[in-house]
Amino acid sequence: MSTKVPDDNVRLKRAYEPPAADDGIRILVDRLWPRAVSKQALALDEWMKDIAPSSELRRWFGHDPGRWNEFCRRYAAEVHEHQDLLEELRARARKGRITLVFSARDERHNDAVALRSLILHGQAGRETTKEQKK
Repeated sequence: MSTKVPDDNVRLKRAYEPPAADDGIRILVDRLWPRAVSKQALALDEWMKDIAPSSELRRWFGHDPGRWNEFCRRYAAEVHEHQDLLEELRARARKGRITLVFSARDERHNDAVALRSLILHGQAGRETTKEQKK
């Protein structure tokens, strides 16, 4: 079995977008529950709080695009402390589609984008195009 994860098997979706039949396994990757969204509306398969950035890193980043590269470096170091969770996400994505659900407004600079890059390429920070997202 190939160890490469197909790009299309890891999608990103804001928590405020409706679930779709082709989302595959839906995993919330934020430490905090999205505001004003019910469990039913989110239709999650799993909530992986432990792979989310630490509260300290999240507050430091503050979704400032000027801090993106450093955020990615720091977040990658945190994710590697949870190598088992990263490998679990990779294994799932090798078998089929997973959708990383996040609540940030900025769809290009958030933990799910960085995590997707870690799953696919082993490094955080590669930006996601709209085609990769949907």
